[in-house]
Amino acid sequence: MPRSSLLLVPVLTATLAAAPASAQMMKTPEGSAEKASPDKALPDKVAPLAKGQVQLSFAPVVKRAAPSVVNVYASHVETRGQSRSAMDEFMRRFFGENGGRGRGGAPGERAQKSLGSGVIVDESGLVITNNHVIENMNEVRVSLADRREFEATIVLRDPRTDLAVVKIKNPTGGLIPMAFGDSEALEVGDFVMAIGNPFGVGQTVTQGIVSALARTQVGSSDYQFFIQTDAAINPGNSGGALVDLQGQLVGINTAIYSQSGGSHGIGFAIPASMVRAVVETAKGGATAVRRPWLGARVQSVTPDIAESMGLDHPTGVLVASLQPKSPAEEAGLKRGDLILTVDGKVVDDPEAFGYRFALKGLTGQTKFGILRGTGRSTIAVKLGPAPETRPRDTLKVRTRSPFLGATLVNTSPAVAEELQVDFPSEGVAVAGVDEGSIAARAGLQKGDMIVAINGLPIATTKDLERVTRNSLNMWEVSINRGGEVMTSMFGG
Repeated sequence: MPRSSLLLVPVLTATLAAAPASAQMMKTPEGSAEKASPDKALPDKVAPLAKGQVQLSFAPVVKRAAPSVVNVYASHVETRGQSRSAMDEFMRRFFGENGGRGRGGAPGERAQKSLGSGVIVDESGLVITNNHVIENMNEVRVSLADRREFEATIVLRDPRTDLAVVKIKNPTGGLIPMAFGDSEALEVGDFVMAIGNPFGVGQTVTQGIVSALARTQVGSSDYQFFIQTDAAINPGNSGGALVDLQGQLVGINTAIYSQSGGSHGIGFAIPASMVRAVVETAKGGATAVRRPWLGARVQSVTPDIAESMGLDHPTGVLVASLQPKSPAEEAGLKRGDLILTVDGKVVDDPEAFGYRFALKGLTGQTKFGILRGTGRSTIAVKLGPAPETRPRDTLKVRTRSPFLGATLVNTSPAVAEELQVDFPSEGVAVAGVDEGSIAARAGLQKGDMIVAINGLPIATTKDLERVTRNSLNMWEVSINRGGEVMTSMFGG
């Protein structure tokens, strides 16, 4: 791997940002209606008076942070069967074992590969990266800034935040973890640097500013609350570090806004506050992140709703429904309440609310600032995980039916939370669908609720197993998807 690069900021940029006003050049635009007053003398233009004035650089920050940033190489290797189709045999004879579709891989194997970045966050070898970098992968290698390479194991995946933690196998020492910074203290205009491995060219540093905070309409994870930056981020930067001027981690670079695949100066990073929560979960030995359960559905506040509630502008989230015996109901929340703050932090939309609430952990309580009618108050909400109110009784359908290849479970608040669906009063949840299976071709999706088959209500996986035990020529299936019940016919 190439050596770590040091970013040297152009002298003019650094000087204009840091030099006193008396040493900066001033100029009145031509044709401006305002002219410089003759009574106010313009400061004299002066040459740099000391060596330090022309040596401003972010290099010390980079030297501190760069050793903690790694390259992550992931692959998924499948062993191919011995039988070959006529096309496979044709491609092998004319283009070699890999059929001209890329080099590498042992005979009889097919590999998918992914390239990204990561950040060492613990001396034991824990590395944080993006989930999409290692998604569907079964082999991971980590390359350090000093060119050492190690195999790594996947410790934790959290698709809802697009974060994952891997652990370096048998590290030989010298690992330098990056300290966490305070992403809550960031302000628009603060200098930041992105460090990663764009396009696989080697460790690269780019510099910019925080362009915006709390971006919630990006669409790359369930918990959308991103730092936006104009520091150049490109493919391969995913999972890399966004650092402040103290060389501390304030975000994990995760997405770019681009129509061409290249950087357009609009990049997004997951704030360090969420990253820290995922890392602490991995340090505790858990393989999945559990979050507090509220038991309420919230919606955005439109300008019309804001006006009807006497608000100057849309803010907060509106409580649309409550689940019985949930923390929300027990705390005294009511349908139509407007949640304005979570522990004093303003929330402007459901995404921001979900992010703030998810950070609160599973013990203790949090306080919501609410508006009910014309009165404002504060209520305490107990924190805890979603309950498993009944056994899942996982069913993997293997008889020929529209459900062949689907994994189904009994519903509960815990299952609904994992699948990110509203907890239904009836039905069996689709927890997964095998790619290319009959269930996939029938259009079943993860999160669907099977409520009836051939007119018979389905309340448990045992009901579904009993109904699908015998093959039929036609199947009538009713599915609750996103609150809408659809009934379709399928062939046997």
